[in-house]
Amino acid sequence: MRKPKRWTALLMLFAAVAMVLAAACGGDDDDDKDKTPAAGGTTPAAQTPTQQQDVKKYDTGASDTEIKIGGVYPFSGPAAAYGTIGKAVEAYFKMVNEQGGINGRKITFITKDDQYSPDKTVQAVRELVEQEKVLFVFNTLGTPPNTAIWDYLNQQKIPHLFVATGASKWGADPKSHPWTMGWQPDYQSESAIYVEWLAKEKPNAKVAILYQNDDYGKDYVEGFKKALGAKASQVIVKEATYATTDASVNAQVAQLKESGADTFFLVATPKFATQALVAATQIGWKPTILLNSVSQSIPSVLDPAAQQGADLSNIITTFYIKDPGDPQWANDPAIKAYKDFMAKYYPSGNVNDGFNVYGYAVAQTLVEVLKNAGNNLTRENILKQATSLKDLRIDVLLPGILINTSPVDSATPDYYPIQAEQLAKYNPSAKKWDLFGEVIDISKKK
Repeated sequence: MRKPKRWTALLMLFAAVAMVLAAACGGDDDDDKDKTPAAGGTTPAAQTPTQQQDVKKYDTGASDTEIKIGGVYPFSGPAAAYGTIGKAVEAYFKMVNEQGGINGRKITFITKDDQYSPDKTVQAVRELVEQEKVLFVFNTLGTPPNTAIWDYLNQQKIPHLFVATGASKWGADPKSHPWTMGWQPDYQSESAIYVEWLAKEKPNAKVAILYQNDDYGKDYVEGFKKALGAKASQVIVKEATYATTDASVNAQVAQLKESGADTFFLVATPKFATQALVAATQIGWKPTILLNSVSQSIPSVLDPAAQQGADLSNIITTFYIKDPGDPQWANDPAIKAYKDFMAKYYPSGNVNDGFNVYGYAVAQTLVEVLKNAGNNLTRENILKQATSLKDLRIDVLLPGILINTSPVDSATPDYYPIQAEQLAKYNPSAKKWDLFGEVIDISKKK
C-alpha cells in the first residue's frame, strides 16, 4: 500500500507545478494585450494587427473626441470667388460631425482669411499651428499663398494636404517637400491637353496668352511651352501679364488682339477672367478661348461675363469633376446627394457653382484618409494614409477617374492624386459645359 501513496503524492506535485506554469503563461499573454507602442512608434511583437490598429496615438490637435484641422482661403480680396470652397468644406465637415464624426471624433475646422496675400497666409498658418494647435493644414488655396508656407510646414513636419492649387511643383519632387500634397490635376498637364487639342483642331493657330504674373500663371505658361516644344516661338505670338492688384486687364487684352492671334489662352483667376472675356468682346476680338479650369465656374465667371455682353460661343476648358449645373447629371445619384447636402448644410451657397462641388469632393477625400488613419492620429500616420490611396473613387468626379497616391519611399512616388481630365466647350444658350472626347489620363503623357 505504500507504493500507491508515493505515486499519488508525486502526481499531485506535478499537477500543481503545471497549474502554476500555465497561470504564469496566461498572465504574460494578458499583459501583452494591454501594452501600448513603445517610444519611437514601435509596437510589441506579441500584438496582433487588430490590436495595433486599436492602439490610440495622438499628436497635437487630436484626442479621443476631436480632430483639429486648419485651412486658409481668400474669403475677401481679388480672389474672393474661391472663398466658397472653404465654406463648402466646412459644411461637409459639419455633416460628417452630425453623422457621428470620424471613428467617433468630431472635426474642428478652423479657417482664416488671407485675402490671397502670401504675407497674410504666413501669418494665418503660423497662428493655426502655434496658437490653435491644429493637427495639420488642409486645402489652403492658391499657388503664391501655399508657396509662402511650403517650407515652414515641411520644416515643422506638419501635413500640408490637398492644397487648392494645381501647381506642378506640389508633386514634381516630393522628396524635397514630403509633407505637401496637391489634389487636382496639375496646371502644366492641363496646358499640355490644350496643346494636344490645338495640334488636331487648329494646327496653324496663333496664340496670345494673358496670365497672372506669379507662380500660378507662370506654371501654366511653362507647361504650354513645354508641350509645344520647338514650335513654341512660332505658335505663341504675344504674352501679357497682370498683377492681382491691377484694376483691370483691358489694356492687356487690347495688346493681345493687336498681335493678330486667333487663339486666346486665358490664365486668370475669376475676377480677371471675367474682365478679359468682356474686354475681348468689347474690342471686337473673337478668338478661340482656352480658359484655364480654375475659372470655369458658370456663376462666378461666365454668368457675370454674359451679363456684360461677352461673347462666350467659343470657349474650351478641361473638367475632372461633374458639373452640377449640367442636365446630363440631373439623375446622377452622386450629384443628387451633393445637391441634398447643399440644401441642408450650405443653403446660401450656389448649388451649381463648380467651386462648391470641388470643396465637397476634396473634403470627402480627406474623410477617407482620416477613416483609414483609425486611432493612430499622428502627423506621420496622416501623411502615410494620404500617400497610400489606391483607386479611391469619389463619385462626383467624372466617370473613370480614380485617386491614387504613393509615398516618397516607394519605387515610384506619386503626389498627384488626380491625373485625368476631359475637354469641354461652353454652350451659352443652355448655360452649360458640353464634354467632348475621351477622359485623358495625364499620367501617361508625362
